[in-house]
Amino acid sequence: MASNDREPTYGNWRKPVSPGIGRLGLAGTLILMAGLITVTTIATVSPLASLVAAMVLGLTMLPLIIQDQHGRTALQSITARVNWWWGRSQGWHLYRSGPLSVIPHGSCRLPGLLAASRLVDGHDSYGRPFALVVIPSTRHYTVVFECNAEGASLVDQEQIDTWVAHWGQWLASLAYEPGLVAASVTIETAPDLGHRLREEISAHTDPNAPELARAALEEIVWNYPVGSARVATRIAVTYTALPRPGGKRRDQEAMVREIGMRIPGLISGLEMTGAGSARPMTADQLSRAVRIAYDPDAQSSMEATGGQEVRWEDAGPVAVQESWDHYVHDSGHSITWGMTEAPRGEVLSSVMSGLVAPHHDIARKRVTFLYRPHDPASAARIVERDRKDTRFRLDGAKSAARNEIDVIKSDQSAREEARGAGVVRFTVLVTATVHSAEQLPLAAAAIDTISAPARLRLRRMYGSQASAFAAALPLGVVIPHHLQVPALVRESL
Repeated sequence: MASNDREPTYGNWRKPVSPGIGRLGLAGTLILMAGLITVTTIATVSPLASLVAAMVLGLTMLPLIIQDQHGRTALQSITARVNWWWGRSQGWHLYRSGPLSVIPHGSCRLPGLLAASRLVDGHDSYGRPFALVVIPSTRHYTVVFECNAEGASLVDQEQIDTWVAHWGQWLASLAYEPGLVAASVTIETAPDLGHRLREEISAHTDPNAPELARAALEEIVWNYPVGSARVATRIAVTYTALPRPGGKRRDQEAMVREIGMRIPGLISGLEMTGAGSARPMTADQLSRAVRIAYDPDAQSSMEATGGQEVRWEDAGPVAVQESWDHYVHDSGHSITWGMTEAPRGEVLSSVMSGLVAPHHDIARKRVTFLYRPHDPASAARIVERDRKDTRFRLDGAKSAARNEIDVIKSDQSAREEARGAGVVRFTVLVTATVHSAEQLPLAAAAIDTISAPARLRLRRMYGSQASAFAAALPLGVVIPHHLQVPALVRESL
């Protein structure tokens, strides 16, 4: 963080780079070196054969060199397209549930990565009930907090700076949580249908009140919710059953007890971050939120019948169809974007205000910040390795303008980590949901408009809309743990 005369600014976000020649990463550089050695060896035997080998090497390296504006190589794009075609031929882009489906007991389970998920009830140290989202494939347990965020309207800048500082401290403290693998913050905006206001006024209206007063309240009930929006803030914290490599895997009961003891400490750390009063979500509250996310039209009926409990087995959609660039789920049509580049330079604390605020062209909007904190030992290795890699690229670069800036940033990150700062990997997912396919272009244009002031570079999640939609929900879906390609290979390309 750097300070000016008026307002503090924030920045110096670093994306770790892989050492390599030019645009090539470590894997591409090794392939190129091995290919050159092979071509040179063949040239000593047959010049013609070496020419053919050089052409083959060039064609092999071409998909690794060509990159789009988001840094995605042609090899990654081709692989994504082939996987999409293969999945579509197998019918993996379709999902049907309910009484007429093959789902056991005719339930409406969640699709895709959340198909095997389940909810477990527990009580924290204060006796408050909470629900854990269990994903068996990764052995992750997620607890979700619902917060009443205070917002920055009519708040002094000094108070906002204090919130930001405590939020940074809370994120840094996650690195010391045993077994914690990820955290997320989801800010969802949706239309306010006025059911809660109607119930509140109806419960507190005196039947002997004057007719004029009751008429005024009735007019408020019907007119106030028109055009208004509801903003929901949820924080999810994900733990793993295996706290460290080689350790003993904990069972479900042990995880419920462990997380239940940690919930009060996590909530107390959020008090000074501007999150307001945080409380763990119960199974019914979480099931309702997920049900409405997949079927937006169910919001009206569910709020009108607030006493009806929603089971996790019935929180999913009845019908889903994934397309290359959008996602259709019951009464909703959604597009999800992912961040490919954080804001460059320095930004103010209000840089994300427009992105998370309600928008009249989008029925429901979900902005999710995903965090993966590193423990202190891993953090030191990451910043030192990134420091060496940026210097390696600077030594071999012809145009050193941007590379010199990267070296300065990596040095600053190493110094801040040495002083005790935490290292957290993060990204942003933005989901826009509308009621019909005709409204999708308008929603996409709206996201392009509001993402520009946030200085985020967003890319539509082509070919993985269903997975990105699930990851944007506060359910603890840690995408890197669901990929088949190891992280070391992905980062080296």
